[in-house]
Amino acid sequence: MTTSTLPAPVAAPVLSTPESNLFEDPTPAAKPAGGPRLTPEEVWDVYEVGRTAREIIEGGWRRVALQFPDGMLMDAPRVYGELERELEQLEWKKTENGTGAGATNGPSQTVEGREEEKLETDPTPQASRSPRIRLAILADTSYGSCCVDEIAAEHVAADVVVHYGRACLSPTARLPVIYVYTTRPLDPSAAVAAFEENFTKEDRVVVMADLTYHNHVEGLVAELRGRGWEGVRGTEVIHEPTASIPNRKMLWSLGDIEKDTGGEEEDLKSWKVFHVSQPPAALLLTLSSRIQDLLIYPTETSKDLIATTTTRLLSRRYALLLRLTTTPIIGILINTLSVSNYLSSISHLRSLIAAAGKKSYTFVVGKVNSAKIANFAEVGGWVVVGCWESSLVEGEGFYAPVVTPFELGVALEGDEGRVWSGEWRGDFEVLEERGEGRVRAELEVREEVGYRREGGHMDVENDDEDSEEESAPPEFDLRTGRYVSHSRPLRNPQTTSKNSNASSSQGVSEPRTATTTLARRAKLEIASVNGAASPGAEFLRSQRTWTGLGSDLVTEGESAEAAGTIEEGRRGIARGYVIGEEVGRK
Repeated sequence: MTTSTLPAPVAAPVLSTPESNLFEDPTPAAKPAGGPRLTPEEVWDVYEVGRTAREIIEGGWRRVALQFPDGMLMDAPRVYGELERELEQLEWKKTENGTGAGATNGPSQTVEGREEEKLETDPTPQASRSPRIRLAILADTSYGSCCVDEIAAEHVAADVVVHYGRACLSPTARLPVIYVYTTRPLDPSAAVAAFEENFTKEDRVVVMADLTYHNHVEGLVAELRGRGWEGVRGTEVIHEPTASIPNRKMLWSLGDIEKDTGGEEEDLKSWKVFHVSQPPAALLLTLSSRIQDLLIYPTETSKDLIATTTTRLLSRRYALLLRLTTTPIIGILINTLSVSNYLSSISHLRSLIAAAGKKSYTFVVGKVNSAKIANFAEVGGWVVVGCWESSLVEGEGFYAPVVTPFELGVALEGDEGRVWSGEWRGDFEVLEERGEGRVRAELEVREEVGYRREGGHMDVENDDEDSEEESAPPEFDLRTGRYVSHSRPLRNPQTTSKNSNASSSQGVSEPRTATTTLARRAKLEIASVNGAASPGAEFLRSQRTWTGLGSDLVTEGESAEAAGTIEEGRRGIARGYVIGEEVGRK
């Protein structure tokens, strides 16, 4: 057996993370929605089994995916059973009557009763019936539960997705969707009393609610109008996240859903909002600059209204985006594969980042948490491509700032143009106009200083010592005050060989030839991959210190190649290892 010349190690190499340093899963524990277990009648009403079955029959879909959020999975088997039996009954009646009419008004009393009804009322031979409607439960969403999980639905070849619970209502890319908001109970008298204690009759108030409580809005508005509150307006659910009130349309009178509200955005400045249930953070930030005030009526804790203030939240968001101003590498984190325009949004983000002279890498990690993105230490900041709600990722465990596309657009503005009025947007509509304008302006500047694009690389056309990079003002990290040398790595031109004789006296270009003339190395040159600047490769070359197994045992002054002799290890299975030429244990 050969021996190694290495000194005896003090401790074994660290090949795994100590248990004390493990990341904790930031995802909050799922809590059952709706309180105690629902009765069969409540399951029928809350999950709108009758309406869902009718829409499936009318749509002619044969394979249906049922998407539940984590808090409603406890009811998923019961909803599956009720919906399957209701679909069977509608199919029988459609075959018997030749129409789709005759839906039931509620759940049958027993399963045996339904089976007997099936035998008595279904004279159609089994061979002539249409294929059975197949249902599948999507128990774990790929990304956020507010988005429709088209990826999981395609795994079961679904024709339609039934989405339960609150939703972002973002337009989908491939599959039709049936939304079931799962109505929650509300005490209207307590809500009206809380409203009257916090508003005057001179106030102009918009009443809106989370989707799970939206069916109570019309009743609340009617009750308040009957008590003399003439300045109260209701809202209607629409599928438009870019609206002045995301996914809502203001109703100027009871039952008025056709009135033109073209000037709604300007009018909102003088309106207050009474919101039933806690809204998502993205909605709070969106409305902060569009309305006068917002008060929240909590439904699960106390009945006192909560006055919201977004000043601290906006300040935190602005601090995060300022960290990206000097970040050379930005990761594009895909948090949806269902929103219809997410691919074009990624393309605009790449153009926007490249126009700022920075490098971008695209990642798909599923549900976002700090442990996943901490694996990419070279990425100095992240921008999330998701729906208007899931793009806003909050958490204290992230080692790099995570911002929205709108916030990234503000961060990439120059110091002179970076003025934030407090407006916040969660949609992608601002990307196209901002990205195209920025890229066009950047190309014009580069043409003026003599740059040109060739195959995605930047070549120097002149040897002007006073180049744009050299004459640009220095950049400093606003958090630490330190000078940042690689905040825009892609603006550092790479040196290229040039013709020693560009043209002859006759004006005929000569072929490029090899030259022994010394070429000056470009300042701040970074590593390249296939001829393209790669800040990621530069980080691996200069910042990563671990070089592989056994590097922990290399003594000072000794190269890694001379660390020791490779020895043959154990082989076989656990019940009988073999070392070298030895015979394994029996």
